[in-house]
Amino acid sequence: MTEPTSDLALIPLGGTGEIGLNLNVYRCDGALLAVDCGIGFGGTDTPEAEVMVPDAGWLAERRDKLVGLVITHAHEDHLGAVAPLWPQLRCPIYASPFASAVLRRKLGEAGLLHQAELHTIPLGGSLELGPFAMRFLRVAHSVPEAQALSIRTSYGTVLHTGDWKLDPNPLLGLPTDEAGFEALGREGVLAMVCDSTNALVEGYSGSEADVRRELTTLIGELRGRVAVTCFATNVARVESIAHAARANGRQVALFGRSLRNADAAARECGYLKDTPPFLSEDEAGYLPDEELLIVCTGSQGEPRSALSKIAADTHPNISLGEGDTVIYSSRQIPGNERAIARVQDQLRRAGCRVVTADERQVHVSGHPAKGELKRLYELVRPRFSVPVHGEWRHLEQHAELARAIGATPILIEDGDVLELSGNKPDVVDSVPTGRLAIDGDRLLPLEGGVLSARRRMLFNGVIVASLAVDRDGRVRGEPQVSAPGLFEQLDAAPGQIAAELARAVEELPLNLRRDDDPLREAARAILRRALGRRLRKRPMVDVHLLRV
Repeated sequence: MTEPTSDLALIPLGGTGEIGLNLNVYRCDGALLAVDCGIGFGGTDTPEAEVMVPDAGWLAERRDKLVGLVITHAHEDHLGAVAPLWPQLRCPIYASPFASAVLRRKLGEAGLLHQAELHTIPLGGSLELGPFAMRFLRVAHSVPEAQALSIRTSYGTVLHTGDWKLDPNPLLGLPTDEAGFEALGREGVLAMVCDSTNALVEGYSGSEADVRRELTTLIGELRGRVAVTCFATNVARVESIAHAARANGRQVALFGRSLRNADAAARECGYLKDTPPFLSEDEAGYLPDEELLIVCTGSQGEPRSALSKIAADTHPNISLGEGDTVIYSSRQIPGNERAIARVQDQLRRAGCRVVTADERQVHVSGHPAKGELKRLYELVRPRFSVPVHGEWRHLEQHAELARAIGATPILIEDGDVLELSGNKPDVVDSVPTGRLAIDGDRLLPLEGGVLSARRRMLFNGVIVASLAVDRDGRVRGEPQVSAPGLFEQLDAAPGQIAAELARAVEELPLNLRRDDDPLREAARAILRRALGRRLRKRPMVDVHLLRV
């Protein structure tokens, strides 16, 4: 299908119909604008992938039309994929001072800092790229300098909210600019593309100030070592934890690289000015238990995080046990429940008390509940509502709320091309989307050969045989069979299978034994049958064939 050169369309490549992986593309008169570029975490349905990014192949093929990538805020699900995907996109990046500081560290770690064109836009600033005239609007969220994006085009204005909430006292930064949203509404908004994360939650999300008070009270009740885990870029929460620790005679140490990077970025941008420098991991071990509080990564059960290592008692610098407390000052991202429960079980088994937001008010969400959504719709009064940033149940509930307030909702999902420039917005096409797993320094498609093989090995195991034959196909010596994950170390089965392989190969037709490829495939079939009879499994099978 030929792509139009005179229209306005929204094309989500990630984050619509799912949590995380946010990547939205706006098309106007043939030009493309990308908004956010984030990661997602693997769950029980993708055990072979710990961290994923959206597949930006469709956008990369059109990068000559891509005028820029705009970042709304510094959360991983909105900017964590910039460094992995920028080599495909190679476009200018625009972000606030704090998001720019976070991105510089990420791009530096990836060796891209001097290649990527990163522009810092002041808070509340404006930006014009091709047919897109943009203005940032301040919103409260659980990270400094979150901003919504007003996108003016010749077809009308689209408000892209990013992540936001209404918090009268966010502690770090100013509250959401309700007057600015109301003014935008008076000018007229064609469509509001809006956060749906908490569309199932009644009322309001709560204030960061309430969490600070509760943390101060709770930490004052505790003895022994105290650990608090939270999202690294929630600088207001880190400041609250430090405030609560200081009020109770404790010093604070940071555990985890992402926390240290966020701390450095925050101080670079003028935040945490009244918070003394945090202790290093090495220094923490020398403090008496009653004087120590650690802030650590790992609130989502990430296997390589500081908290996971502490729970497994494999961290080189700190340990927690009987009489110590771990506070989860965070929410569970859908899909991470089992990983989080595993870490919490390990902590409890070691004798730690675990405190979550179900027990005390140690966390409030950074996303709008129903009351806040209703308020924003009343201010902005968009003609059309496009729920994004949520699973389908969140999008549906958001759509119902928008309809009740007078906006016409349009439900879309990743890959849909939503034309906004006609008489009535409609999905007119679709583009290919998907997810890629970060595997070291490379990106692998989830349905590609490498991860499919890894998935098969995970559930069915692998068997590898080394077979030496002469030019006439006679077996020389004993084949060697290895089957990790299928048999116990002293099991006799691998030796029996090796002998069975040798006998079966000798019985194959002579012309087949003289041809490497058919012989190798026949040996694989022999091994599959042997494993099938013993274990009723179909493992990955590989044969190393050596002609002697």
